[in-house]
Amino acid sequence: MASPSDHKATIIDGKAVAQTIRSEIASDVRHLSEKYGKVPGLAVIIVGNRKDSQSYVSMKRKACAEVGIKSFDIDLPQQVSEPELISKVHELNAHPDVHGILVQLPLPKHINEEKVLSEISLEKDVDGFHPLNIGKLAMKGREPLFLPCTPKAINLSCGQGCLELLSRSGISTKGKKAVVVGRSNIVGLPVSLLLLKADATVTIVHSHTDNPESIIREADIVIAAAGQAMMIKGSWIKPGAAVIDVGTNAIDDPSKKSGYRLVGDVDFQEACKVAGWITPVPGGVGPMTVAMLLKNTLDGAKRVIHH
Repeated sequence: MASPSDHKATIIDGKAVAQTIRSEIASDVRHLSEKYGKVPGLAVIIVGNRKDSQSYVSMKRKACAEVGIKSFDIDLPQQVSEPELISKVHELNAHPDVHGILVQLPLPKHINEEKVLSEISLEKDVDGFHPLNIGKLAMKGREPLFLPCTPKAINLSCGQGCLELLSRSGISTKGKKAVVVGRSNIVGLPVSLLLLKADATVTIVHSHTDNPESIIREADIVIAAAGQAMMIKGSWIKPGAAVIDVGTNAIDDPSKKSGYRLVGDVDFQEACKVAGWITPVPGGVGPMTVAMLLKNTLDGAKRVIHH
């Protein structure tokens, strides 16, 4: 019999799952094009020239091209005024071939992010950050038009609220204890609401939580989204738990050409010896988030084209 030290968690390959979803999306896009002569359109607005934002945006635009979604590229200078940016959003709200609008965050300091995001038409809010979409997510018996992409990557709401990365790995949420580490508007908060809809018993751990490891140790499902490199140790994980690591943190690594490497919020090597399932960083949640953005854009287009 294998000793406990030989235990190795099942790695949830986000890249492979995302590729399957992209193939499904590409097939739906072809169908819309053949039947209605229309394809989904996604407008991506980027302000300024932050390196990380530019790389995220080019990845999203490339992903659109791969599945046949038309990309509308809006690149604005760092010094663009808030009224100019809002006017561009209004223009895209009215554009019939644009079914999704994404404003790459963060925006420069002189622009009010909340104000800009709330100007995006509810029907085109593919990032799922509009207060009305989040509000509906928080209410029982209501369905938002769009779910935020990272939480959706973890939990895809499809009737029973099955969880995409978890459900495709055969992991059930019903009646399970789920602990979400982090409470951001982008991941922590919406993911906890989605888990609740999926019948999990949810606890949120945050920076003011006393003795977080004792709470995490009881979890059947851990969603790590705190933005702290390798904060969650292997000893904090319940044997056999499912661990979804949303963190992407750069740490110094002189052996790498870039001088750094990416790690998650979970100590991957340690957690692998205890967890039942775990997502790697990179290659776990990241590729799924982009796939969900494409899925939201497709869904937005279907609503318009079918009507």
